[in-house]
Amino acid sequence: MREQARHQDRRNEPNPYATREDFIKVFHEDMNGLYQLSFLLTGHHEKAERCLVAGIEDCVKENRVFREWARSWAKRIIVANAIRELKPRPSLPSAPPSATVSSHSEQSSSYRGHFDLEAVFKLGDFERFVFVMSVLENYSHHECALFLGCSVLEIRQARLHALEELAISEGAQRQLVA
Repeated sequence: MREQARHQDRRNEPNPYATREDFIKVFHEDMNGLYQLSFLLTGHHEKAERCLVAGIEDCVKENRVFREWARSWAKRIIVANAIRELKPRPSLPSAPPSATVSSHSEQSSSYRGHFDLEAVFKLGDFERFVFVMSVLENYSHHECALFLGCSVLEIRQARLHALEELAISEGAQRQLVA
């Protein structure tokens, strides 16, 4: 009897998991932002559209994701689809750990803000993925390494290289304006 009452109580509780409608709402409300994420990762409109459409399809399938996480889950699905589409791999030769200078403060969001879109698209696929994921989307080095199937050291090197390239591009643009 008690088991039946407990089961009845669970059916009356609101569903904590995101439904198909929740994901449709996320994509409807943030279609531009999700497309921009896909475009920044892929660097190509058609590939970005494919990743976005696949992301919508993947999300509306039954997922056991808490409703509050639906938006971040949609972003993760788009990142995963872009990785499947482009298969970015590290292009920098691995340096010994002592050659890489990094700290936790390196992963601050201080780099967020203005950057030259053209310069971002000039980055190699792997460096662009690392830049978008770690700097713009604030993924940890460890999360990036897991997604991209490489070491944290390779993520740190790619992030540093991307930031250096973007800084060089910004400096060159400032000289042209001056």
